[in-house]
Amino acid sequence: MSNHHEALVKSQFSGQAAAYLQSNVHAQGADLRRLAEWLSDDAQAHLLDVGCGAGHASFTAAPLVAEVTAYDLSEGMLAVVEQEAKNRQLMNITCSQGPAEVLPFADNSFDIVISRYSAHHWHDIQAALMEIRRVLKPGGRFIMMDIASPGKPMLDIWLQTIEMLRDPSHIRNYSQGEWLAMVNGRGMMIDKLVGDTLHLEFSSWVARMKTPENIVGAIRYLQDKVSDEVRTHFAIADDGSFVSDTIMFQAR
Repeated sequence: MSNHHEALVKSQFSGQAAAYLQSNVHAQGADLRRLAEWLSDDAQAHLLDVGCGAGHASFTAAPLVAEVTAYDLSEGMLAVVEQEAKNRQLMNITCSQGPAEVLPFADNSFDIVISRYSAHHWHDIQAALMEIRRVLKPGGRFIMMDIASPGKPMLDIWLQTIEMLRDPSHIRNYSQGEWLAMVNGRGMMIDKLVGDTLHLEFSSWVARMKTPENIVGAIRYLQDKVSDEVRTHFAIADDGSFVSDTIMFQAR
């Protein structure tokens, strides 16, 4: 992984950890309820949360599994996870720091690997998926949740552009088709897939990343100039709030 990108991700997120803990977008959602359903028979499982952020997926999983390892590049995020796990008396969460592309764990060490709202920051997604496959036990599962690209070029370029303006550490939101190809290419098969949408309130969306005022203006300018197709697909409101596609899948 490039040291420059790693430093960028750390600088973007370490100071914002508390904002992510409090963020409604991250703290709740149909995907977390679905995650709890998908983990309902896994009381003995050792689970790894890659790119755990402020820990919401780890907190959802912890009461349902034996052990959770919360893993993130940002020390600031991990400090928030450790403190909040204590506050919630979730004693089976351990924190570990590093990039998704180099997991410091032995082969076949986890029954389940999960990741939520993180994969779009991974510098080398193929390397990260190879590592996830390596640390999973035979027959283990990978559960992934993220913003998804609509796939269509015009819609895709608009989404990637505003994401990159808001957060320079953004790499890419992948489409359902791209995820299927990448996961299959790593020898895993998707057996559950849910497409959904996520409403993003504009002012809190840019505030979470401390996006500079001139860049916020650029995003608003792009929103004003888009075609009707883009405006309709993303349901862009007068205040800049919009709706993004999401993807959640389980691969074995």
